[in-house]
Amino acid sequence: QVQLVESGGGLVQAGDSLRLSCAASGRTVNSYNMGWFRQAPGKQRELVAQITSGGSTDYADSVKGRFTISRDNTKNTLYLQMSSLKLEDTAVYYCTLQQSVVRYWGRGTLVTVSS
Repeated sequence: QVQLVESGGGLVQAGDSLRLSCAASGRTVNSYNMGWFRQAPGKQRELVAQITSGGSTDYADSVKGRFTISRDNTKNTLYLQMSSLKLEDTAVYYCTLQQSVVRYWGRGTLVTVSS
């Protein structure tokens, strides 16, 4: 059974940094493509960042240069380091693991950026 548990969300001010974590169980994070999605109030869920099993990364244009996705294989944990946070980064952030045509989701962690 795959379980993804996000943590690290919270209330921060614009310009601050925050690191999200996603603890995985049931699968190893370095064997699958993994990613972070977010969903802001009233908006569709969007892909923020992804990392392949080979270690290649990709980012949404809106977060390039500010967010970094990484993983710690020893802890079996995926991370999203966010810096220079903006009001528009406010959203629920979800961790995902892609296995073939199946995408597993965590329950999400809320990030609120205030002015």
